[in-house]
Amino acid sequence: MDPNVENGSMQGDELLGWGKSLPVPSVQEMVRKDSQCVPERYIQEDKDRPVETEMCPTSSEIPVINFSLLVNGDEDERRKLDLACKEWGFFQITNHDVSEEVIKQMKAAVAAFFELPLEEKRNYAMAANDIHGYGQGYVVSEHQKLDWCDLMFLDDDITGLQIRHEEGWVPVKPIPNAIVVNIGDVIESWSNGVYKSIEHRAVTSVTAARMSIATFVIPDDDVELGPAETMADDYNRPKMYKVIKYVDYLRHTLSKKMDGKANTELLKVEIESN
Repeated sequence: MDPNVENGSMQGDELLGWGKSLPVPSVQEMVRKDSQCVPERYIQEDKDRPVETEMCPTSSEIPVINFSLLVNGDEDERRKLDLACKEWGFFQITNHDVSEEVIKQMKAAVAAFFELPLEEKRNYAMAANDIHGYGQGYVVSEHQKLDWCDLMFLDDDITGLQIRHEEGWVPVKPIPNAIVVNIGDVIESWSNGVYKSIEHRAVTSVTAARMSIATFVIPDDDVELGPAETMADDYNRPKMYKVIKYVDYLRHTLSKKMDGKANTELLKVEIESN
């Protein structure tokens, strides 16, 4: 059925969207009005704040994959990619043929958007039952703690992204014009847990604003998650993940506050203890 558009909102079947996120004030506008005050709702509990003792040794860095070598069949680079997916769940890609000028223009366009007046940015606000648009995702309660950011969109040159690795946190140090890749829940499910979806977080810089532009590669809504046939067998590696449509998984995740890897746990098969 074709959706009907009325007063800027989708009607009919489109009401069955991915999920909604409650509207919250613009962090950027709050800073413009008073850069010295952080509202209580944005002050994280002590247990959720980054602490120095949780950081991995400074020598720890996520893998870097040379995409040019990879597409030309370099076996060593292919093994590096396989290891990165198994042990890290994150890696940076260099020599990817996305021109420096394109990246520069993309950053400029995003920066220009955030400099627009608030009323103009609100024209692109998230719809009532969707997470596309200007706003903050995963807000499901009027009382939950909020992230000090607006639209979570390549990281720029400010270190802010951290990933969980071996019970500690590793800062992702930006490489100029590199692209940071996150494996994500879908690949973990399809690979039957061989490749890892890793918990990650962003920390605020006290000296400069940080811009992060996220591009998602996702399956169609009706595509089924669950182990690919080649990634499971009854003897050596039984299926560890449920079969579930992507849209159902997405609606579930968007109905809850982000909490570590709790959403990935939803996909896993419950193993009965003897």
